[in-house]
Amino acid sequence: MLTEGQKAFYAEQGYLKVESVVTPEELARLQEITHGLIEASRGVTESNEVYDLDEGHGPDSPRLTRIKLPHKQHAYYDQILKNSGVTQVLRDLLGDNATLLTAKLNTKAPGGGAAVEWHQDWAFYPHTNDDLLAFGLMLEDVTPDNGPLQVIPGSHRGPVLSHHANGVFCGAVDPDDPEFQAGKIVTLTGKAGHMTVHHARTLHGSAPNVSDRARLILFYEIARADAWPILGANSYIHALGQERFWADLQDRTILGEPCLVPRVEKVPVRMPLPPAPDASSIFKTQKSGGAKSAFRSAM
Repeated sequence: MLTEGQKAFYAEQGYLKVESVVTPEELARLQEITHGLIEASRGVTESNEVYDLDEGHGPDSPRLTRIKLPHKQHAYYDQILKNSGVTQVLRDLLGDNATLLTAKLNTKAPGGGAAVEWHQDWAFYPHTNDDLLAFGLMLEDVTPDNGPLQVIPGSHRGPVLSHHANGVFCGAVDPDDPEFQAGKIVTLTGKAGHMTVHHARTLHGSAPNVSDRARLILFYEIARADAWPILGANSYIHALGQERFWADLQDRTILGEPCLVPRVEKVPVRMPLPPAPDASSIFKTQKSGGAKSAFRSAM
């Protein structure tokens, strides 16, 4: 599906935008399911295993930051990942064997929906090699005013910046870090059905949503099968035991089959420890960890 030019751009710049990666019918079904899940959140009073609530959420005005593990909430999200244009892009960039790390549907509410401070996904889950990426499938049009994804091109080939503050892992970089090159920021807007891709080491973030429309983006975070986790978001595997871990690994295999021979590369790693007081989501990690905001003036 991708041209050689697109693949070369991704390798050099650490991000890519792909237009119309799902069909109109697939997009409509995704929108229907997503709005149904948002509607069902009206009766939820605190964040739980499905929803991360934003400030001001209530039965009359559902305001969410995220729907957690959407592929576990409805099988169609899983189907899109494994059998659509999304799958073709994945194969073009990671090859014939790939593993899902996690998925989330960021539902940034209108009128100030929470920012995601600047970070590198890699800081949350270092692996034995860095063939990892994240897809962001736009379920509604994304414009400059509703909190689009922003990236710093080429940052995936640079250092892993500190994501610590106050002695804990806060899940965000200090915007005053001299290696944070704000002058290079690129904003990724697009139409519903378009998709962004960014490398796990690419610096990225998103401002608050100051529009009157929700920003709905379906994210999948994926690793080439020979990249094995060292620590971080996937460290839950240590509590599973061998049998449950093997079943979990097979369940998360998107393409091909699990790889039992990890590829170990010389990649920069900082451990995401000690944890923030509340590490239940990136929003809680950044807030409770005392991350310095790069978007305060936009709020």
